[in-house]
Amino acid sequence: MNLLAVAIWIAVVLSCVLLMVRLRGARSAPAAPAPVLHDLSEAAFLVGGPGTVVDAALVSMLGDGLLVAGGPGIVQVRPGARAVDPAERAVLEAHRAAPSGWLYQVRYGAMCDPAVQEIGGALADRGLITPPGSGLRRVRRHGLIQAVVCALLLFPVSLVLTVVGLALDSGSGVPFIGKVAVVLVGGIVVGLVCAARAKSRVTKAGARALRAIRSAHLNDRTPHVQTALFGLRGLRDPYLRQQLVPAVRGTRLAAAQSHTRSTRSHGTDSSSQWSGAEVLPIVWCAGSDGGGGGSSCGSGSGCGSSGGGSGCGGSSGSSCGGSSGSSCGSSSGSSCGSSSSCGSSSSSSCGSSS
Repeated sequence: MNLLAVAIWIAVVLSCVLLMVRLRGARSAPAAPAPVLHDLSEAAFLVGGPGTVVDAALVSMLGDGLLVAGGPGIVQVRPGARAVDPAERAVLEAHRAAPSGWLYQVRYGAMCDPAVQEIGGALADRGLITPPGSGLRRVRRHGLIQAVVCALLLFPVSLVLTVVGLALDSGSGVPFIGKVAVVLVGGIVVGLVCAARAKSRVTKAGARALRAIRSAHLNDRTPHVQTALFGLRGLRDPYLRQQLVPAVRGTRLAAAQSHTRSTRSHGTDSSSQWSGAEVLPIVWCAGSDGGGGGSSCGSGSGCGSSGGGSGCGGSSGSSCGGSSGSSCGSSSGSSCGSSSSCGSSSSSSCGSSS
């Protein structure tokens, strides 16, 4: 029993040290001595990835009348509507590519637009967000597995061994569970804390920049500003929430539809022309709120997949699963971070919730 207790101590301590080292290495970023966000689109990307960038643009366009609701979950572009920034242009382009006008399809298409995706690359280059391929997803998995294993060792296993030990030894020695309880509880805590930190791609510099821009807009209650700074939880307008919340939930469906269309197209006619959302390697998927918890692909700020790469609503990959690859996001030339992509075809870099 003593040898088993020592072995558990050594294994848990080594696992905790390795987990913390991997987390530190994965979250390391280029120095950003004066982290500054250039506009609200960058703040929105930090808060919730490309999904929040598009949400803020949709709120602005619906509020200004550039988009009008044509029915439940359907939007129409007002004739003569002009975009004022790249995110709004991405929305108009996505609407042209979605003749039905379903808002969730427009949202998904705009999230996949290179102009929106490249925001993540700019943030990663300045050390405000951790690029994909840095191993955060593996760190989070490591932390969760460690916490689960330690919990199993603490309760069923240790209790059984304690009972067996007391039955075999009538002495007054320390019961087995008393020998390992401290290290196992510590392993659970360390595992859960590291897993929670690995869920966020926002670096310390990024969190400082986000706090600064929130302070600068402290008294601005404009719906699109609040959406950019806090995501849809900052949106109070009931009409706009009624339009956008279902669209956010439908992002996974749009990702799955895009993946299905591109797979069929690739299988039947390799020379056929795909739409931009189908060919684009999705790199950035989900961000998070100032270093806190992030939203996941398909449920809040994810991009979908198609082709080879991985995407929201798919099966595997580094931050939001498609067929293979890693995380979500940008066009093939985007500098969003690392080497693989979460979304369609292959290439480029990535970022959200690993």
